[in-house]
Amino acid sequence: MYSTTVLTDFVAQHYLTVPDPGPEGVPHSHHFEVELTFRGPELNEYDYLVDIDDAEAALASLADRYRDTLLNDLPEFEGYNPSVERFARVVFERVTEAVTDETVTELAVTVWEDDTAAATYDASV
Repeated sequence: MYSTTVLTDFVAQHYLTVPDPGPEGVPHSHHFEVELTFRGPELNEYDYLVDIDDAEAALASLADRYRDTLLNDLPEFEGYNPSVERFARVVFERVTEAVTDETVTELAVTVWEDDTAAATYDASV
């Protein structure tokens, strides 16, 4: 199995909407790092698993969308608690729409909200 990983980072804000979230219920910032790991059993005719330029373009688009925004205000979080776990799923859905290499069979998205806490969503594509 091959894997290719790309990453980006940006600052965004959110607040948790669960009952009694404590200080996390007040808008606050995180320096998020988003890591995408594409996996697949074969390479394409150019010996690539994924076009890194396409993956980096998808990351740049993500960073542009979320940088300096309040996640709670975005439609993709409407009705959801904007946890780091939910954020990983949202990123997965956006990336799989943008990067469509046929050699990629799985994608893992890890979103770090600080140096010690992260969540991952991975699935077949």
